[in-house]
Amino acid sequence: MPLSRRFTTGLGTATVTALAAITGAPPAVAAAPAPAHVTAARDAASWLAGEFKNGSLPGPFTPEDWGLTIDGLVALSATGVDAQTRQAATAQVAKHVRSYNSYDDWGIEGFTDGGATAKLLYAAAAADADPTDFGGYDLRAETLSLIATADAGHQRGRITSRTTADSGPDASNTFDQSFAVLGLARSGDLPQDPVDFLIRQQCAAGGFRLYPDAADGPSPSCDDQPGATLDVDSTAMAVQALLAAAEDGATGAGDAARKGADWLVTQQHADGSFGGSGPTTGANSNSTGLAGQALAAAGRDDEAARAATALAALQLTAGNGGAASADAGAIAYNTDGFTAAAAAGITDTDRDQWRRATAQALLGLAQVPLGRIGLDPPPPSTPTPTGTASPTAPSTPSASPTLTTSPPPTGTAGPTPSVTSPAATPAPTTAAPATVAPPITTPAASGPGGLPTTGVAIGSYLLIALLLIGGGVTLLVLGRRRAG
Repeated sequence: MPLSRRFTTGLGTATVTALAAITGAPPAVAAAPAPAHVTAARDAASWLAGEFKNGSLPGPFTPEDWGLTIDGLVALSATGVDAQTRQAATAQVAKHVRSYNSYDDWGIEGFTDGGATAKLLYAAAAADADPTDFGGYDLRAETLSLIATADAGHQRGRITSRTTADSGPDASNTFDQSFAVLGLARSGDLPQDPVDFLIRQQCAAGGFRLYPDAADGPSPSCDDQPGATLDVDSTAMAVQALLAAAEDGATGAGDAARKGADWLVTQQHADGSFGGSGPTTGANSNSTGLAGQALAAAGRDDEAARAATALAALQLTAGNGGAASADAGAIAYNTDGFTAAAAAGITDTDRDQWRRATAQALLGLAQVPLGRIGLDPPPPSTPTPTGTASPTAPSTPSASPTLTTSPPPTGTAGPTPSVTSPAATPAPTTAAPATVAPPITTPAASGPGGLPTTGVAIGSYLLIALLLIGGGVTLLVLGRRRAG
């Protein structure tokens, strides 16, 4: 098409569009309400944000639990709730890198925890911080230095801890390996070795084991370990890490992720919930949250929706919360916890479990994959009517999946005794209101700087439209002559 014709055609289109906007523009149509599971996720994140104090979440025995704080930060980042709290949490975690991934605070120097370092690397990327200069540490370089090399034999590619003393077998597990793959994929080129090691933790059935070590030492693969226990939580983490690896071009990652998702589907209960392994075998919100998030990431929308329904049934609201209605938004670890809170409120003893359960469970409601948190925009909330100011939510941080179970913190990386399993329950707090998307304004109603304007006289627009029509006709004639 000649340039003149392309130009006149475009001008004609612009003229018609301008006239339509001026003389017959339809009224702005309100965006569809957010899906119920997205609203539930934001409510949960708002409650969790209210649990932050000075940029951190407390543990059962300490004023700051850095593993839980990271989990909270990831959760808030997944929903886009409370930017102020997210920023404060990111800053606090950056200040306390060594408090989380070493024993320095205990006076024991020379130890760096591989799993905790990998989780910090992922958290920095998900929170949109610089992983190569996070609190003065290059977490990417540190994580790469902790990946076992070829001389480690079948342990090649495993995230390991560094220590100056002989501390026995490495304690890293599939959660740690998944964070290493996610963090490296999010911060630069992903080496193949860590991906291969993670894939070797997958058994023929499709599920993943939590620990790569047997009683007599590390086993080469899941199938080489007799009676290996397959774990829902570990499989959900691995599936998400492998999907991120596949997106990065890693060999074998996509097939392993699909096989893992297939196995997760076989583990889903009739009501949509999931249980873990060992002490977390019963249906619980932590396992359901991780599994639901992984299924959504793998495109298993129906199963992910069923998991979200099961999670919503464990969420306190103003209508069902009873004595715990002031904690609306919080998600119970299981049905017993929900019933107890509705009857007597969330006790101080139980609050820790509620924080941990909520941080991980809401990921199954938000359904933003771990590999995409901080990259994709958070799920939209119900829009605020045009001209209405959006409420600013109080500050609070995020959460990154950790194996949550009522008992031991199986999937928690890091030396600190932070329980990463359903933690105790929260006490009444004022939930931070979910942030709302800014009002939508059409270009025709925007003034300088894109600020909305109202009541503008239509005469000036009509004059401009007439000039555009005249110019368009003239150029159209000239264009036809040149084309002929």
